[in-house]
Amino acid sequence: MNEALNNLIAALREEMTQYGELLALMQEQQELIINRSANELLINLHDVNQQVEKIATHREEREAARRALVQSLGGTEDTTFKQMTALLPEEYQPLLNALVEEINQLLQRIQTWVKQNHLLLQRSLDLMSKIMHTIFPTSSAAAKTYGRGGTVNPIAPPPSTLYEGLI
Repeated sequence: MNEALNNLIAALREEMTQYGELLALMQEQQELIINRSANELLINLHDVNQQVEKIATHREEREAARRALVQSLGGTEDTTFKQMTALLPEEYQPLLNALVEEINQLLQRIQTWVKQNHLLLQRSLDLMSKIMHTIFPTSSAAAKTYGRGGTVNPIAPPPSTLYEGLI
């Protein structure tokens, strides 16, 4: 049981570290959005996607460690994390509870940052759409790129000269 328990604790710590890394990337992303650093934002998005893949891998490792510990404790597949923790010696319960609580708090903070970043990007897109509509009021350039069927809508090019665009 001790080896299975130590494996679970290590897996929880690693998962927590990976969520911390994702939170840092979300914070960096917000700065890049605010500063309108498009190229750096693309790099950040790539890094975020890689980090999400790492998290998925570590989550699977944590779940495998949890299943191994449950099995060593004589539990079943239906044994919840809370039930499993109650089966452990009392000196380990606060540590596991603290790790799980910290992971849950990190997830909530990540969710908050994701929502904020999405809102900032949405506002930027809305502003650009208004600018496009102001510059080209009769053009479909301000229209959406894709139609309901998933096909690209034809976009009429803007007037060919600046003079025609101003009239």
